[in-house]
Amino acid sequence: MMIEVSGLYHSYTKDGQYAVNGVSFNINEGEIFGFLGPNGAGKSTTQKILTGLLPLQRGSARIDGRDVSKPDSDFYNMIGVSFEQPNLYRKLTGFENLDYFRRMYDVPTEDPMKLLRMVGIEDAASKRAGEYSKGMQQRLVFARSLVNKPKIWFLDEPVSGLDPATSAAIKEIIKQKKREGTTIFLTTHNMHVADELCDRVAFIVAGEISLIDSPRNLKLQYGERIVDVEYKLNGTIQKEGLSMIMEEDRRKLNDLIREGSIETMHSKEATLEEIFIRVTGRELR
Repeated sequence: MMIEVSGLYHSYTKDGQYAVNGVSFNINEGEIFGFLGPNGAGKSTTQKILTGLLPLQRGSARIDGRDVSKPDSDFYNMIGVSFEQPNLYRKLTGFENLDYFRRMYDVPTEDPMKLLRMVGIEDAASKRAGEYSKGMQQRLVFARSLVNKPKIWFLDEPVSGLDPATSAAIKEIIKQKKREGTTIFLTTHNMHVADELCDRVAFIVAGEISLIDSPRNLKLQYGERIVDVEYKLNGTIQKEGLSMIMEEDRRKLNDLIREGSIETMHSKEATLEEIFIRVTGRELR
């Protein structure tokens, strides 16, 4: 296991109210693991504990065999963190920001210009980060998280607020890093992103995990298995949802296929957001 978490608790108030309440999970090497839940669910708190930004109060957490309560230079050399809120040196240029951070590591690092090209802001390399748009700042933070070629990569809402083209480019970089063997811990409330990227997901609400499974298994378990069809009947187009569970509906679909009257046909499955609401009783807000 690349990440092992057991019985993790964290309280900001130390009065018995827990932002993270008995959380346990494991993440395999080379896996994209999604931590999904609404704002205030405990996602970012868990991530901050795992990256050494918050102290370990109770429970255990190990990353690549190392205890997160005792982070050292080797620990930080192997992880990368992309925060949702940009935290940059605003008076430094984009290039200078990356160059400054890469000098903090004692492992081989990426070329700053290569990273700027990767996220599409190479033309702003000599522009101060404080003059970047919010989206450009977010891309710079994302690029910075890759400076040390991390073995384990923590991403917090990596495409939040980005335009569709940039979002697609960022998701492709994440997929490529997975293909290269990087282990990725992704926190988000965007179920479409999780569905596209994650091998497994954990649903977390009020600091507690409700379930952990792959998006595919969740859809098979909670989906209604409906096929929406449009077909011709007496010269008019009819629309109907046919169940793949009910025998009568299956026979009707087979008849329509044999007759060749179907105009369009689409399988319908429950979305991760619908499943999340059904399992937790909470909406993703």
